[in-house]
Amino acid sequence: MELHVVIEGTRGLADQVYRQLRDAIRAGRLAAGQRLPPSRLLAEQLGVSRKTVAQAYSKLTLDRLIVTQVGAGTFVASRLPQSSRPLAQEDLAGRAVARQWQGVETPLRHPLPDARLRYEFIAGASSRRLFPEEEWRQCALHALRRTSTLRGFYAEPEGLLELRDAVSRHVGFSRGVDCRADDLVITNGAQQALDLIARVLIEPGSIVAMEEPGYPLARMLLEAQRAQVVPVPVDDEGIRVDLIPGGTRLIYTTPTHQFPLGMPMSMARRHALLDRARELGAIVVEDDYDSEFRYTAQAFEPLQTLDRWGLVAYIGTFSKSLSPELRLGYAIAPPALRAALVNAKHLSDWHSTTMLQWTLARFMTQGHLLKHIRRCHDVYGERRECLLARLSGDLSPWLEALPTVAGFHLAVRFRRPIPTTQLCQLARRVEVGLYPLDECYRLPSPNPGLLLGFGAIEAEDINPALDRVRTILEQLDA
Repeated sequence: MELHVVIEGTRGLADQVYRQLRDAIRAGRLAAGQRLPPSRLLAEQLGVSRKTVAQAYSKLTLDRLIVTQVGAGTFVASRLPQSSRPLAQEDLAGRAVARQWQGVETPLRHPLPDARLRYEFIAGASSRRLFPEEEWRQCALHALRRTSTLRGFYAEPEGLLELRDAVSRHVGFSRGVDCRADDLVITNGAQQALDLIARVLIEPGSIVAMEEPGYPLARMLLEAQRAQVVPVPVDDEGIRVDLIPGGTRLIYTTPTHQFPLGMPMSMARRHALLDRARELGAIVVEDDYDSEFRYTAQAFEPLQTLDRWGLVAYIGTFSKSLSPELRLGYAIAPPALRAALVNAKHLSDWHSTTMLQWTLARFMTQGHLLKHIRRCHDVYGERRECLLARLSGDLSPWLEALPTVAGFHLAVRFRRPIPTTQLCQLARRVEVGLYPLDECYRLPSPNPGLLLGFGAIEAEDINPALDRVRTILEQLDA
């Protein structure tokens, strides 16, 4: 491979070579210890005399940027002299904006592999051992064959037709959603779907109503778009529609499985929400993140299906049903928004990874996804029952599980005052990952508690982990 040096004109050739090599070394494009071409070879590549390159090498040696080892060659120095100070944040014209982003908190972030505890109750993580490796591998090989005939061109921003068709049939069958392939935009997870919707609807100062408590990453994303996010309390039936303020442009809700508390929105409240949205001309974002894993026979029609006016943007993800690392989701856009969302997707990242789209489309059309969901449903159901048994048993003096009908997390309230931060810190010392419910509140939490995810912890590990938690609770009582 030839070294990237560009020669312009015929004057100052040695200085041109010297400056470009110096800048490449200081920028790290030429790494410490990397071997440089012999002066004769580099001179031939550049079409200059060997003396020109030798002069450049000599100046770099004086600057202690390169070293020559007799019989071995010329190398970038292993210890480089201090270069000029990089631009600090205080020197930036946009320092105020950069400082705001630097201060953004990242709640619910999953721990890196080397920081994971033996017993992890983090929400949103799925079971690694349940991932269908062999079926996915076969579908990936099929995707490789399909993409081999299509390379060289970008794909459509809205996503592959084959995947959009598979998703439309899947959500129609498993969730009762009314849509066609043309209504869908494939995104990099539900988070990007929400980001695109916000991009085409939100201006600085726009009022957005959001459930309180609610999904903190959705709230922070909307605030990053400079929306005025108004927390609207929830009760046993869902978001308090009567408290949604006038002038609201967008309403974010999780009606099938309220995050984080777990209850579904009642049918009366669903109709009231749609009526209020119609009155305001507001778009309702229905985030249906994990309703495949439902543990009761009761099921309500999605807002998207009940919608008669084209007000609901329905978003979903495959991060919960398959793996958080599979960054594929979708938005089912109302007619008034679809063209805008496609354009926003195009400008954002052109399209989601084609290879993954082909793989997932094949995985779904072969029936593997429904089979995988049925298998996971049984496993998660067993873990859920184990957790509920302990919470209604020996842990009941301290903890109360809130009713939940779907998903793989539980919200737990404290029955008595418990120092949440201290509890979580003590649990980490005994290899148990506990996470406070407080992070899901925009306002001070009136009822502290925990968010217990049971996707990543095996059933046989739940009781040993909760034994350790009980010991800590007893110590805090002493």
